[in-house]
Amino acid sequence: MAMVAETLEQGVRANGAGEYSLNGRVAVIAGGSGGIGAATARRFAAGGASVVIGYNGNAAKAQELVDSLPNPGAHMAVHLPMEDGAQIDAAARAVADRYGTAHILVNSAGVTKAVPHAQLDDLDDATFDRILATNVRGPFATIRSFAPLLRSGGDSVIINVSSISAATGLGSSIAYCASKAALDTMGKSLARVLGPEIRVISVSPAAVATDFVPGRGREGVERQAASTPLQRVCEPGDVALAIISAVTHLRLTTGSVIEVDGGRHL
Repeated sequence: MAMVAETLEQGVRANGAGEYSLNGRVAVIAGGSGGIGAATARRFAAGGASVVIGYNGNAAKAQELVDSLPNPGAHMAVHLPMEDGAQIDAAARAVADRYGTAHILVNSAGVTKAVPHAQLDDLDDATFDRILATNVRGPFATIRSFAPLLRSGGDSVIINVSSISAATGLGSSIAYCASKAALDTMGKSLARVLGPEIRVISVSPAAVATDFVPGRGREGVERQAASTPLQRVCEPGDVALAIISAVTHLRLTTGSVIEVDGGRHL
């Protein structure tokens, strides 16, 4: 363990300010074909990383994104459904066969359903279970499957895309808020056991201008943004920039939650 830490420290010193270069890195993005995941994929690829686009149901959309990225031939799409542990294992094997290692894992996949918090009877067991399975168990299964590849990278990062709902208890449903709180706590637990080879960081936005929450629309996002100190809508690219920054610059950060919410938590 001491030898690994010394090797990592030597690498940081050799790189001057200690920035984490994306050149030659392999970045796996669960939920990578749209929204925050796709914006993050474009930034990683522009920085020189080979990007693996994990998708659930739309292989064509994932491949279209792969084909649009710079450095053709460096990237790939894999089926990475959050509710299927066996398929997650298969995706990790596919990445190992193609690249032999991995350095960055972004858990951007998630699901929700808009259920008013006071309407307890409308949040049925099946919906609650699906949200927890996708937003909590799925990221854990993905981390479990990819951990050997990330350890082999020797200086790796896991980014869990969370939500300010984890702290405020306000969001599309009580189950969604609970799932993101669980994701943040799980990240702290994993940060303790995966170091020093792997950092674990949650990036926690408020409402983002995507179609993630059915029926919300941009008008709803704009209303939320207007109530924050910065009064700016959070776009997918804003969250992607925070993810990139956490990977490349927050070299001594692990087990932490980085809020990207315009001050909504205040």
